[in-house]
Amino acid sequence: MIRKGGSILVVDGSEVSRTIIARILRHELEGSRVVTCGSGAEALEQLALSRFDLLTTALMLPDMDGLDLCRRIRADHAHRYMPVVVVSGDADSRLLREGFAAGVTDYFDKSLGYQAFVEFVKAFMRRNAGLVGRVLYVEDSPTAATLVRQIMERQGLQVVHTETAEQALALLEQTRAGGPKEAEGFDVVVTDFYLQGRMTGGDLLHAIRARLHYSQQEMPVLVITANDSEERQAEVFHAGANDFVTKPIVEEVLMARIRSLLLIKQQFNALKRQAEEMRRLATTDSLTGVRSRRYLLDHGEALVAERDNHPLSAMLLDIDHFKRINDSLGHLTGDHVLAALGQLLNELFEETGSLVVRFGGEEFAVIMPRCGVREANARAEVLRRKVEQLRPVNIPVTVSIGLASTMDHPDISLTRLLALADKALYEAKRRGRNRICVCSAAGPEYAALPREAGSQA
Repeated sequence: MIRKGGSILVVDGSEVSRTIIARILRHELEGSRVVTCGSGAEALEQLALSRFDLLTTALMLPDMDGLDLCRRIRADHAHRYMPVVVVSGDADSRLLREGFAAGVTDYFDKSLGYQAFVEFVKAFMRRNAGLVGRVLYVEDSPTAATLVRQIMERQGLQVVHTETAEQALALLEQTRAGGPKEAEGFDVVVTDFYLQGRMTGGDLLHAIRARLHYSQQEMPVLVITANDSEERQAEVFHAGANDFVTKPIVEEVLMARIRSLLLIKQQFNALKRQAEEMRRLATTDSLTGVRSRRYLLDHGEALVAERDNHPLSAMLLDIDHFKRINDSLGHLTGDHVLAALGQLLNELFEETGSLVVRFGGEEFAVIMPRCGVREANARAEVLRRKVEQLRPVNIPVTVSIGLASTMDHPDISLTRLLALADKALYEAKRRGRNRICVCSAAGPEYAALPREAGSQA
């Protein structure tokens, strides 16, 4: 997990440089917290107050050397793993020679300019996100658990500790099943290989990989073991571990391993989000922002077949005299009208769990689960009036709407339901457009507007 926006401490003796850098960073990194300091002493005061994801410092400061500041940061347990970037116009031999020992993470050549520096910071933040994540820690020794948990929490990690593999597996099963822990989840599992109880750490590993089907990228696992023989290493890796550390625990080694596993998890999450976005784009109409007809063909029948969704209603709507708009004002204007209608449909129906689809050309479909005839008619009337008020690119627009519901037509397929809604839509057009018709059990009929039907509408 990556902290949204992130927090950056900028240390530079030049007030002008600090101001320009902070302004650009806040603009380019939405939601970021940028704090500036003019000296090393001020920076150390800020670090005593809060945690940062990144510190950038000039090599020459008014009160100390940038490398000296880095050394003092590394001596502080609370910030020893925080990335530090030295900004200098000359990466001389001393900087290169002493930087590693001082704990410098990276360098930037300030002669490249402020904008280049901000791009560098943005890329750096993506690659080196702070130690932010939720760790499931399994350890049956109270003494060892207290020590290791303190190490992880001191570096900003949220730790959930269990004493047995059974307890850990139950939490993971809740997450996998979409239980109350789903919103948080776990980023890394850290477990002792030898545990008291029916399940060992090796059994837990096997369950994570073979029973819950978590890949090593989706749920990285770090094993703690007292035996570092080649046979034990092979057993740990065969069981599905990403990495291991040996007892006694060395803080620097433990945190380095956890950081690398968090990066694996972050990369997995980023790829998953990218894949989901690609799937969304592939099934979304690019002009209107509603779902494509392809999505309806893939998912619509299952939506109708699910009995919990009944009563279910289908709405077909068509922009009245749309061809005139295209012919007289041009297709670009027509596209603006379609886009405005698509946005309105999403706004009106996204909270209801309905499926909004561009059915073709200027025609749209809305599949409304758990929605009877009267409610569907009320929603259609709200939509009809909203369209009258829309006036995209200052053009008056109206729609004709056809409805059909499983209340009137039980045990019907989506294809047949849409065909009935299409009959009702044709009837609405035949009766003069800018109106709603319902295909009841008796056939297409005019749907009286609420103001015409009174309280019975």
